[in-house]
Amino acid sequence: MTAAVELRALTKSFESEGGAVAAVRAADLVVARGEFVAIMGPSGSGKSTLLHCMGGLTRPTSGQVLVDGEDLAALDDRRLAEVRRHRVGFVFQAFNLVPVLTLEENVALPLVIAGERRGAVDERVRAALGVVGLEAIATRRVAALSGGEQQRAAIARALVTSPAVLLADEPTGNLDSTSGRHVLRQLLELHRGGQTIVLVTHDVKVAGVAERLFTMRDGELHEHHVEGDRGVDRESAIDRLLDTD
Repeated sequence: MTAAVELRALTKSFESEGGAVAAVRAADLVVARGEFVAIMGPSGSGKSTLLHCMGGLTRPTSGQVLVDGEDLAALDDRRLAEVRRHRVGFVFQAFNLVPVLTLEENVALPLVIAGERRGAVDERVRAALGVVGLEAIATRRVAALSGGEQQRAAIARALVTSPAVLLADEPTGNLDSTSGRHVLRQLLELHRGGQTIVLVTHDVKVAGVAERLFTMRDGELHEHHVEGDRGVDRESAIDRLLDTD
């Protein structure tokens, strides 16, 4: 079976005054369909760059990024944009919503940009809002929503295209502990429904929600093996978010 995402010797370098600096160094990773993977590391470790390469937001310097078996590094800009719109869902720390639009208008944006017909858009938007429990406030402006509601709205927008993989970059980073707990429960429920998720975070408690954990430092990716019952750990990890600030 084709993996949802596969990285093969992925390297991403940036030019600086002192020469090229490698943000990601020959990373290998296979994410199976329906898997929940967390990548944990401190600021500047390269984890966000890795995620952006994984979703086609940034082109790698070398190596391969395969989504549903298609190598993003080999695509032209037009095809790459199509893959981003239809196969990858993004959830960012800063939400990246349009504050003057309503919740349902924000969720509809990826479908409108893709040229979907109005009837199909409305149906899929209602379904996505239902998944995150926001259908009752669909007509509210985003500026009137709480931080937790905005992040759940961002999740709905990411899901509306039925992506092969959901990529979450520090999704609880701008939230208080209670809102962060709700968002993590939402991600866990999505995973239980079969959604493939890759999450990056600096917080070990947030990373504990995932099935499989990788650590990243100085651009190098390593799998972190955890012993014990991950099912129990994942449940308790969310509750522990309320134990400390």
